[in-house]
Amino acid sequence: MPRHPTFTLRPLHAALCILLAGPAGAQTLPDVVVSANRQEQQSFDAPASIHAVGQDAIEAAGPRVNLSESLNRVPGITVLNRQNYAQDLQLSIRGSGARSPFGIRGARLIVDGIPATMPDGQGQASTISLPSAQRIEVLRGPLAQLYGNSAGGVVQVFTADGPERPELRMSVDAGPDGLSRYGLQAAGQSGAVNYVVDVSDFQTDGWRENSAAERQHLNAKLRWDASEQTRVTVVANVFDQPVSGDPVGLTRGQMEDDPRQAVANATLYHAGKDVAQRQLGLVLDHRLGADASVMARVYAGQRDLDNRLSIPLFVQTAPTASGGVVRLDRQYSGVGLRYSRRLPAGDGQVLFSLGLDHERMGEHRQGYINNLGVQGDLKRDEQDSVHSTGVYAQADWAINEDWSALAGLRANRVAFRVKDAFITGDNPDDSGTASFSATNPVLGITRHLSADTNLYANIGRGFETPTFTELAYRADGSGPNLGLGSASSTHAELGLKTRLTEQQRLDVALFNIASRNEIVVASSSGGRTVYANAGRTRRSGVEVTHSAQWTPEWRSLLALSTLKAQFAEAFTSSGGAVVAAGNRIPGILDRTLFAELAWQPRAWAGFTGALELVHRGSMVVNDLNEDRTDAVTLFNLRLGWQQTVGAWTLRETLRVDNLTDRAYVGSVIVNDGNKRYFEPAPGRQWGLGLTATYRF
Repeated sequence: MPRHPTFTLRPLHAALCILLAGPAGAQTLPDVVVSANRQEQQSFDAPASIHAVGQDAIEAAGPRVNLSESLNRVPGITVLNRQNYAQDLQLSIRGSGARSPFGIRGARLIVDGIPATMPDGQGQASTISLPSAQRIEVLRGPLAQLYGNSAGGVVQVFTADGPERPELRMSVDAGPDGLSRYGLQAAGQSGAVNYVVDVSDFQTDGWRENSAAERQHLNAKLRWDASEQTRVTVVANVFDQPVSGDPVGLTRGQMEDDPRQAVANATLYHAGKDVAQRQLGLVLDHRLGADASVMARVYAGQRDLDNRLSIPLFVQTAPTASGGVVRLDRQYSGVGLRYSRRLPAGDGQVLFSLGLDHERMGEHRQGYINNLGVQGDLKRDEQDSVHSTGVYAQADWAINEDWSALAGLRANRVAFRVKDAFITGDNPDDSGTASFSATNPVLGITRHLSADTNLYANIGRGFETPTFTELAYRADGSGPNLGLGSASSTHAELGLKTRLTEQQRLDVALFNIASRNEIVVASSSGGRTVYANAGRTRRSGVEVTHSAQWTPEWRSLLALSTLKAQFAEAFTSSGGAVVAAGNRIPGILDRTLFAELAWQPRAWAGFTGALELVHRGSMVVNDLNEDRTDAVTLFNLRLGWQQTVGAWTLRETLRVDNLTDRAYVGSVIVNDGNKRYFEPAPGRQWGLGLTATYRF
């Protein structure tokens, strides 16, 4: 793979100075309502690093299939598209979760108040319906710890409300390699009932060999305003992914020879995944008076999965091996309750919240021989369950006009249980239990320097248990790795939010995260990953966001992140090699930059255009730092047109990503035992979209 010049931050300083000295006289930038502390407030006043991506940005970013399309404009979060729908996206917040070879770890996902992260800490981004999303919020920093286990950060997605005037929306997206997405949405208001029902169908042949995928999605939200004090929201989500091939990672030599190929075993064993999930949730919001409210939620769901791994047959047939086909039949549910009350305190007031979260998950895990894509003999059979309970209290104190403070405490307990039903003379009883507990405090203070400038500091403790997937395999022997421990961390953050003018806003955050007993990848091969605990790690960095509306026609956005993630002490890897203190933690980008210049000319009503710059630093591929990806700078172009014809609104979009056709690595598989670390990204890509909306 060709190497490219290294990006430095010197040009950024000059560019930032130019931006901050820009002209005034444009329209005022709107503030965004967010929920950093579980209560809605303006993002400028939230004492935390939190950014929201709105509906317009989500729609302009692509076909609305993956979070990676739109979240590159948020600092502190990295969402990498593996070009592999069998393994989902690689999502990490301030480096937390980067170890994951599939699924989401180290971050909490919440959709319309319902967790999309399981009680063990593993989430799935693929089940999120982006065509019906109104906004996506990303919370980083100590306040995220109040959301519980594995909350290195929080990603919340909010489905749009139906408009007062009912409408029917049809959408079509097309792209290279057979990509297509068809959508239909009905939304509106009828008396006290607000509704949104969205269905979509997505298909792709895949950019790489053996990476074709199909998805069908239904997302529905029904909100009933029972009275002025009571609101009931019902959320239903159905997700079906009957096809998703897994091309597996490539060695550097394979990638340089042909980045679109799949390794031989991926096609030989028909590596891939079939997934189906159904979920129903209910959220009740009730005001008890002018100063008190209660929120209650309950949800339940089922997830079925068949996963064919590319493990050689001779490895699968070993007496203690688990086979090459994983079948999961999972049921999960949860309840939540929060009471909030506002009380006078001195010259100000305190918003006090007390809450309880309880979640459970049970799954039937089976393993079978993968006989060249055909399911063979049973090799594993167990019943797994996990229960998670969290109790939290939080107080937000508006002391006076100059100061405000926040204090919170959350107590968590997560308990795992495995009941083995596959016991033979060569395969012992692997039943067992493991439990983890932690009490995590959060403290913060905000100095309101003026109506346009806030300075805040937060500190908090968090913890992260292993997920059932991370407990699934031991380095030697059969059964789960119940000896794997949880990690603990201390998060500190200093931030500044300032409105430079009515048309410009600047957010800056400095953070440091110190972790103990870090969960790391011990080995990964053929879709089977084994985990272990390392020692101490540290992560520190800077995040800068600047947004400006220069004139009614021109606006810009800049989001910069730097991240230094290292092992703070040496440890011995599973292969016997010593990982030195100071080595970079693999899978983590050391810097990212998103810059956008958008144009909406008055003379061309309905037209918008934008040029995007996306810079990504390097990632190391393993704990020993034996190889790394190259830094890369990409340019994207997007154009949009909108027309109104009677009751119809038509919108057309054109995107060209990676305009200069750069070759680069999309993501890496950390510590892969076969050195197949690399998941290449495509070159120049185009995308077309058409949306037609009829208002009744």
